[in-house]
This record gives sequence, C-alpha cells and structure tokens, in this order.
Amino acid sequence: MRGVDPEKAEPPPAPGMIRPQLHLDDLLAELQNRLDTIRATRDRMHALLDAVLSVGSDLDLQTVLRRIVEAAVVLVDAEYGALGVTGEDNRLSQFITVGVDDETQRRIGALPSGHGILGLLMKDQRALRLADLNKHPAAYGFPARHPAMRSFLGVPVRVRDAVFGNLYLTEKRGGGEFDEADESVVQALAAAAGVAVENARLYQSARLREAWQRASADVTTLLLSGTDPDEVLGVIAERACHLTAADTATILLPHGDGALLVEVAFGVDADQVRGAKVPVAGSLAGRTFQTGEPLNVPDVRPDLDATPGPVSGRSHGPLLLAPLVARGTVQGVLTVANRIGGEDFSALDLNMLKAFAGQAAVALELARQQRETERLRLFVDRDRIARDLHDLVIQRLFASGMQLESATRLMDSPEAQAKVHRVVGELDETILEIRSTIYALQSAERSVPASLRHRLLAVSGEAGELLGYPPTVRFDGLVDTRVPPDLAEQLVAVLRESLTNVARHAHAARTTASVQVGEHDVTLTVSDDGIGLPAGGRRSGLLNLAERAAELGGMFSAEAREGGGTEIVWRAPIPR
Repeated sequence: MRGVDPEKAEPPPAPGMIRPQLHLDDLLAELQNRLDTIRATRDRMHALLDAVLSVGSDLDLQTVLRRIVEAAVVLVDAEYGALGVTGEDNRLSQFITVGVDDETQRRIGALPSGHGILGLLMKDQRALRLADLNKHPAAYGFPARHPAMRSFLGVPVRVRDAVFGNLYLTEKRGGGEFDEADESVVQALAAAAGVAVENARLYQSARLREAWQRASADVTTLLLSGTDPDEVLGVIAERACHLTAADTATILLPHGDGALLVEVAFGVDADQVRGAKVPVAGSLAGRTFQTGEPLNVPDVRPDLDATPGPVSGRSHGPLLLAPLVARGTVQGVLTVANRIGGEDFSALDLNMLKAFAGQAAVALELARQQRETERLRLFVDRDRIARDLHDLVIQRLFASGMQLESATRLMDSPEAQAKVHRVVGELDETILEIRSTIYALQSAERSVPASLRHRLLAVSGEAGELLGYPPTVRFDGLVDTRVPPDLAEQLVAVLRESLTNVARHAHAARTTASVQVGEHDVTLTVSDDGIGLPAGGRRSGLLNLAERAAELGGMFSAEAREGGGTEIVWRAPIPR
C-alpha cells in the first residue's frame, strides 16, 4: 500500500451490493433482446410492406403471381417457393416456382398435378406447417433428381371468398423450421396477394374483352365491305387462336355424310388438320353441333374414344368448342385447342369464344345469301334472255320463214323453190333449237340437281368424249315436270345406249338427239349422218332399246335416214 493516501483509498464493497447489480444486468440484457426482437419485427414488417407494394404495383397477372412467390421466399428465408393456381375442376392449372432453375426443372420432369401434400392443402384450405413433410401420411415422396426438402409451410391465397391457389414454401435456410411468426407473415402476404390477384384478373378480363370487341368489329367491317366469306372465316379462326392463346383453331362445317369437315384451320399442324373429317356421332365436335351447347374440356385424353378426328387427345389436352348458330340453326363448330400440357381455358375464354362464333355464323349466312343473290340475278338474266329470244328472235325467224314461203309462189324455177323450202326447213329447226334453249334457261338451277333435263345433258356430254364431238340435244315440252321418275330412268338409259351405239358403229360426223314430251307420251329421236344400218337386218345392239319400249307399252324403230345415216325413234306412254 506504499504511495497510497489512506484517506483517498476506496472502501471495500459491502457484501449486500453484489446481487442488485447482477439483477440489473439481466434486465438490461432482456431489454436488449426485446429491442432486437422489436427491431427484427420492424424490419420484417417493412419487408412485408415492401412485398405488398411490390405485389400490387403491377397489373399483369403472371408478373403478380411470380412476385408473390418471390416475396414469400424472402420474407420467411425459404430456399424454395411455389404458387399453385387451382383450376375450375380443382386441378392445378399453373405452378409458378422460385429457387428451382430450368435445368433442375427439366431433370424433374412434369409439374405436379395436385396430389400428396399439395392436394391436401387444396382440399383442407387451411395453413399447414410441417417440420418434416416427408413424414406426413399424405406425402408421396419426391420424383427422381428432385431437390431435398424437409421443412414446409403452405398457406392458401383467397380471392374474395374463393381459394385462388396456395403458397408452398420449403427448406428453411439454416436447417431450422418455419415458426408461427413465419406463418403469420405469409398469411398477411397471402391476404394482400388475393387483392392484387383480383385486381390483375379484373384488368386482364377488361383488356381481353376489349380485344374480343375489336376483333368482332374488324370481322363486322370485313363482312360489310364485301370481303369473301371464306377469307372472313380464316380471319375468325386466326383471331380466336390469338385471343385465347391457343395452339390451334379450326372451323368445322357439315359435310353431308354424317361428318363434319375442317374447312378452316390456323396454328399448329393447320395443314395436317385442314380438310380432315370428324364424325358427328361420338365426337365432342359432333356433340356441340347436335346440342348447340359450348364445351370446355380441360383434358381430352381421358375421353379419347369420344374424340376421333384431328382435334383429339392424341395431340391436344385443353379444348374449347363453340357452336356457329344463325337463325336458331347450328351451322358448324368453332374450336380452339392447346397441346398436351398447355394451359387450361377459362370460363371467360368460353363465353367470349361463344359470342365470337356468332360472327362466323354471320359470315356463313352472308355467304349463303350472296350465293342466293347471284342465283337470283342469274335467273333474272336468263328470264330476260329467254323472253328476248321468244319475243324477238323467234318471231323474226317465223316471219322470215313465212315471207320466204310466200315468195316461192312468185318463183318459176323448181330449183329455186327447192332451195327456199330447204332454207325454211332450216329456219324451223333453228326455231326448235331456240325453244329448247329457252326451256333450258327457264329451268336451269331451279329444278332439283338430278332433274331429267340435266341428266340427259350429262349423258350427252359423256357421249361427246366417245364421239369426238358434242351431240346436239333438243328439248320440246315439259321435260322436268311431265315425265315420272321411272320413265325418266328408262329415257336416260335409252339415250346413253343410243349414243354409245352411234359412237361404236356409225362413224358419224354429226349426231342429233331430240326429246319431245307431249300430253300422253315421250319420244326420243336420235339421228346421225354415219354409214347407216348394215345390210340384211338390224344390229343386235338395238334389240335392248326395242325391248325397253315394249315393256313400257311403247314402240321403237330404226330406219335409214334420207341422205345417209340412221334415225332411231323410241316412244313410251306417260302413265296417268
């Protein structure tokens, strides 16, 4: 103690002073811990607020969904995160992941479909926190090459009162477990995410409706501007494909043999699909065509047997079908499809496609009206031509013939009179040909497609290839209305056989067929300028024609024609 002033030295501490000082240190340490907790809570709240602002700062739905997962991973310090969007059939329609790179995803394979722990959360719709998800009874285990995951936190994301999807967070960094605070923070984020998702969906819906309206306006403009309806149908398929983000769009129209024909196709495999037939019976397109009800099929593959044809489960998964309805009649089917694994179509897509399909129906109806208008215009022109031929040409020819006949009385030369009579005869033949033309103009396209006049002309056209020249065909009388079907069949067969005989045996340079329908019978006359009948009797090929006439109670004759050639006459009574 040398060098120390006794008066200035500190007195030794009293024994009772040690315990209060230690208690104060504990209090200060506890206060420090609480301050750290408050600071951490403050930082987490700031992070949560930043996450909410980030999630709600964009109106693109896909961007919003990814930001939700990224914010959740940061808030709870998770290694991996995902957001599974629940489809209309309680399946996962989307699965957005964070923490799994593209190469790892490629090695894992297909995205989950909503079974195991994911499916449990979709059914229960409550938050789920697990220390080791592999030990849960509902766990299926991970696919090969899947990253190891132990701790798990799942929270539903609600849009209004409906569950939009679920947030999945796994593998707490540092090897710990997700705690109650993590669950509370993620639930708060999920609540804000629900609002952001709803806003994004409303915005997306408004933009989509606007796009559909623009497309409808464009199609209407094309229709009113006189664009070819076939081209309009192509535009409709293209717009439907783009607006639904589909891989393929088709328009199927009735083919007339119990099938639908893919008239228009756009998108993936359009060239292979176009022109294919889909049976009405047993197909999804046929079901829409028969019922007039649209269909939204999330996955065609389970219904393969009911989906034959080009738009099928063999290449497609999600499928939308909308009827083309005009004047209460289904005229066809508009379809859009995504390939296997593609995104499902929404109820909004179906409603918009159904309305848009009406545009296609209008195009088809307009095309039909245009065809009818063209036919009517053609009929008017034919009526005018027929009237002019009858009122002007025939009358002038008839008057000329009468004047020539009168002039023969003033002629002394027999040769001159004979020439005038031949000219008058030719004028009479010309008048008959013009009258046949008038009948053809007045009845063309107005009778049924298999009218007798058309069938006889078709037979003469076919025979023209054998003859080497077109035969002349004349009609006189009500050919299409007076001759009954059974007799018409006989008449067609007789003309075919007669012209065939001429082509094979006559070596003629000119052939004329005349069909005259009177009040009680029909007469077919076929004449040629060929080598005539063989000496010593008739050709055996003519016996069939005679037998046909006899069976019907008619008559048949085949005689040599003055000036060379042959003339056959086949007549049969018209049944009453």
